[in-house]
Amino acid sequence: MRSIDDFSGRTVLVTGASSGIGRVLCRRLAERGARLALVARRRPALEQVCAEVTAAGSEALVLPCDVADRTQAGAAADAALAHYGHIDMLVNNAGYGRHARFLEWDLDDMEHMVDVNIKGSLYFTKRLLPQMIERRDGCIVFMASVAGKVATPDESVYAATKHAIVGLSDALGIEVEDDGVYVMSVCPGAIDTPFFSEEDLARMPPVAKNSLADPEKLVDHIFKALAAGRHETTYPRFPAAAYPVRALAPEFMRRQVRRATLDAVAKEKARR
Repeated sequence: MRSIDDFSGRTVLVTGASSGIGRVLCRRLAERGARLALVARRRPALEQVCAEVTAAGSEALVLPCDVADRTQAGAAADAALAHYGHIDMLVNNAGYGRHARFLEWDLDDMEHMVDVNIKGSLYFTKRLLPQMIERRDGCIVFMASVAGKVATPDESVYAATKHAIVGLSDALGIEVEDDGVYVMSVCPGAIDTPFFSEEDLARMPPVAKNSLADPEKLVDHIFKALAAGRHETTYPRFPAAAYPVRALAPEFMRRQVRRATLDAVAKEKARR
């Protein structure tokens, strides 16, 4: 598989399916004829997504699971395989973030973020990739972040996990492309979803807080990127302009990031 634009009859497992980007993506996949395996911790929320999928005329399997738990992740992946026979597409979407200074960040939460954001993707990919290679047909999408390309203060651990996901997607994609498996990473900027708490929004720099993007438009962008066979994509597009600057002029980029984040937040507080 070099790209994907027809989802009719395809089986797709989505982690983090209960809310935010995952929920929108599941509904839109169902509208395009895909059959879904829905993975997240909260069964009631998954049941609501399942109802949306079936209302769109498709089929959904509810799989409550803590993706950070290796045993639970393996059991959920196996249950999806047993139900559908195979999985055509895996969307590693589960993850969470936090805005906090490193010194003030609770170590238990740091470890949990690493487990959810990185290990969850590892567990499901490790379990579902072999059957894709065996059939020489499959697609894996990693939901990364702009923070996985350009790190910002107050997001140190989150940025570390998303840098890891970008690296995993890049390396894996090259490894398996000759086996018929297509891999893409998605790097969203700030998206208007329940992902951000009120505390996060209060700490967020104005440049991000004032430009929260529509998750529906993000999903539109993901479908276009998949159809085009892109291996990495960013939405909204404007943050991608920082990537070559970061590579070619890292000190300049560092000053610009500081000006747009720490300095901007300090000025906003001073005006209050």
